[in-house]
Amino acid sequence: MIVIVDERDLVKEGYHSLFDREGVASAGFRSDEFGEWVSSAADEDLESVRAVLIGECEESLVSPSVIRGRTNAPVIALSEQHSLESTLHWFESGVDDVIRKPVHIREILARISAIRRRVQKEASHTQIGDMCIFMDGRDPEIGGEPFPLPRRERRILEFLASNRGRRVTKTQVFNAIYGIFDEEVEENVVESHISKLRKKLRERLGFDPIDSKRFLGYRLID
Repeated sequence: MIVIVDERDLVKEGYHSLFDREGVASAGFRSDEFGEWVSSAADEDLESVRAVLIGECEESLVSPSVIRGRTNAPVIALSEQHSLESTLHWFESGVDDVIRKPVHIREILARISAIRRRVQKEASHTQIGDMCIFMDGRDPEIGGEPFPLPRRERRILEFLASNRGRRVTKTQVFNAIYGIFDEEVEENVVESHISKLRKKLRERLGFDPIDSKRFLGYRLID
């Protein structure tokens, strides 16, 4: 989930729509809402945060040092002031990157992935058997050939790959794909997405690489 902090509802709604088109969950906050949430949210909720984007906001309520006290997610400033002073100010405040607007949503996602790889040693892709699963929004490959997937199924496969060796619950998958604040979608939709994904993988691989156990969750197997 990508968190956007901005006082303007239109900005938050715009980013939410753009991220949704890429199959990425997002949530928008005003400065005061974010400050309260990040200080009181449960650890498991914060684990679903992939990055924090800071736009027009009250900086005293959105401190990168406070954010890092709760999550290792990259903190990126979205700057509308194209000046060296503004850029330096943001870096001095402790952000990981400054992106000047306007910017394509895929560039934001690429920068987030680059920071996570560098800081958190997150791999750019995961090889599991014949599957090569990318973490930057590209479709996976099987046996070196592209394996196109709908965006939700692709994000679920990426999430399972990023948690290779561990089981993830239906709730964890839902939070990663839809975000923890999406009340318009039922959590059981995850089962439908995974069922379709398993069928496609089984047809291409000849076996089902997603192991599931009731109450314990899902994991990828070689």
